[in-house]
Amino acid sequence: QVQLVESGGGLVQAGGSLRLSCAASGIMDSISTMAWYRQAPGKQRELVAAIRSSGATNSADSVKGRFTISRDNAKNTVYLQMNSLKPEDTANYYCNAATTLRRDNYWGQGTQVTVSS
Repeated sequence: QVQLVESGGGLVQAGGSLRLSCAASGIMDSISTMAWYRQAPGKQRELVAAIRSSGATNSADSVKGRFTISRDNAKNTVYLQMNSLKPEDTANYYCNAATTLRRDNYWGQGTQVTVSS
């Protein structure tokens, strides 16, 4: 069965750092894009950062210069290095994987990030 398992969330002080990981398994098609989304209570889910299999990336303006997305294609794993965290970064962070041929989308269960002021 297909699984995307996130890890690395937690509680940190403002200005601190955290690294999220997401490992995908059971996907037969190759993965074209892996991404991190986040959703705060009462807010819409938003894209944080995405990375293609080529290594090309894009990220939200609110996290540019602070967050870095990377991936290990051999391990089907995506990472999100979060530095200089702010209270407004507090959200549940979700991993997403999109496949190349079938254009399937898969989601992880989410990992909570809480940043205290």
